[in-house]
Amino acid sequence: MTQDRLPTLDRYLFAQLLPPFLISLGAVLAALLLERLLVLFDDLAAAGSSLATFLGLLTDLLPHYLGLALPAALCVSVYQIARRMSENNEIDALMASGVSLIRYARPFMLTGLLLGALSVLLYGYIQPFARYDFRAGFYFAAHTGWAPHLQAGMFAATGSGSVLTADGVSHNGTVLRRVFIRDHDNAGVVRIVTAERGLLTIARDRSATRLDLWNGTILTDPGPDSVKTPTQTHFVHSRRLILQKHTGSSFRKRGADERELTLFELIRALHGAPDNGIAATELRGELHFRVARALAIPFIPALAVALAMGAKRRRPVLGLILLALSLVGFDHVLQLGHGLVAAKGLSPVPTIWLPELVFCTFCLAVLLRRSRGSWRRRKLTRPS
Repeated sequence: MTQDRLPTLDRYLFAQLLPPFLISLGAVLAALLLERLLVLFDDLAAAGSSLATFLGLLTDLLPHYLGLALPAALCVSVYQIARRMSENNEIDALMASGVSLIRYARPFMLTGLLLGALSVLLYGYIQPFARYDFRAGFYFAAHTGWAPHLQAGMFAATGSGSVLTADGVSHNGTVLRRVFIRDHDNAGVVRIVTAERGLLTIARDRSATRLDLWNGTILTDPGPDSVKTPTQTHFVHSRRLILQKHTGSSFRKRGADERELTLFELIRALHGAPDNGIAATELRGELHFRVARALAIPFIPALAVALAMGAKRRRPVLGLILLALSLVGFDHVLQLGHGLVAAKGLSPVPTIWLPELVFCTFCLAVLLRRSRGSWRRRKLTRPS
């Protein structure tokens, strides 16, 4: 009977954990991304970038904030479930049937172990590539192509032998009305393009600026030395690319920053002779910092369960505040240790791994103490 009951308990706790975990993860991600997205949207709008560029950069930002949101969402959801079950006397019933508090916390710690393994993949491999892709995408959106801030009635040279002007300009110089373009090629052919409206955006390959025109006319003059006659063409929609003068420029290669290197690349750079100019102390600090953050995640549910088992008359927000202070303080201590290793060249053992050991031991010790206290109270209240 015991073997049948324990897996049932695990399935029940897993089912209770999933909905609040997903809700907490979405809420934390939204809170972390909101301010960054507003700044990013303003910068891209000023540069004349398209919505596709914004969505691509948003995708590159998600792994970074997901690494921050996963431990927070796990912490909040486990605390919420344990507190609710404690107030509804469900945990008291489980302990009366022989289930200890440590056994109760096991499914949550297994979930933390799974998220810790996922975080190794996230911190070690996904985030470095996403960080580089974001920097490259933002560089191309801000510097590649021709994205001028036009003003109404102003003539602008595009760098490809063309002159552009518009009678009306809005949306930071990207939406044009009554457009006039004059360009010519090396053969002496002159083209006059007029259109009712136009739109300037960054091309999808980020190599140029795309100009879309609607309801216009193209007048082509082959030149005085040509036997051809001028032609006139009407169009509903026309698209042209405005290339940058220095089309050979490109973004740097990945690896100029230690945060753009994967775990294996960090290890190889530490044991070899890195040619990217990154100091060995920065590589060592980044490597130990990532591993320490991932290894601490499985211990967070133990602390959340222990703090949720306080006195029932006590306000639940007090335990949640203590839990948040513990996690935030531990994260800041790890960041401080990371900085000391990278900047001062100190050993990661006292600066990173000693706080790691203290935090993990503290989480287990608080849960063990709470479990023993609950066992003593249950033993004292048991009828003789």
